[in-house]
Amino acid sequence: MTVASTANIPPFDSRVSTPPPESIVVHAQTKALEVVFSGHSTRLPFEFLRVYSPSAEVQGHGPGQEVLQVGKRNVGINAVEPVGLYAIKPFFSDGHESGIFSWTYLKWLADHHEGLWQDYLARLEHAGASRDPVPGAAPQPPAASCASHGKSAAPSAAGGAGGGSGGGMPSVKIEKL
Repeated sequence: MTVASTANIPPFDSRVSTPPPESIVVHAQTKALEVVFSGHSTRLPFEFLRVYSPSAEVQGHGPGQEVLQVGKRNVGINAVEPVGLYAIKPFFSDGHESGIFSWTYLKWLADHHEGLWQDYLARLEHAGASRDPVPGAAPQPPAASCASHGKSAAPSAAGGAGGGSGGGMPSVKIEKL
């Protein structure tokens, strides 16, 4: 997977193995996903996760194919499901559901959140685009899957993923305060 990076951010390396986070909490009210790796807690805004989704729809299939995501300021996460014992799949309120966030990718996002966010804002500005949805525009239908990938099934439960311990799936808690 290719992810644009600034000079201070090392490129994402999917060959690195990262143990699962100790916990994952979906904070619906503040629109942030809290992940805890090695005792260190980081809150990743839903908008940040959406614009850095590892899906081919966002990242493309190779360098230079990235698609700048615009108008995602208000995006939410409706559900989170486990993907094996190595990742989670969030179901975003704009219909995007093809991003599989491995533990390694989540840790990389957490470690480089500020730099990646500043890079995203600079790319938006350069494109003359906005984080805000277009006023008065009809809601966008769910994005179509990349033609080379199948559309995933809808989540079976909006409550999230539960989990085992001992190196497997961390507990995922959904807070709707």
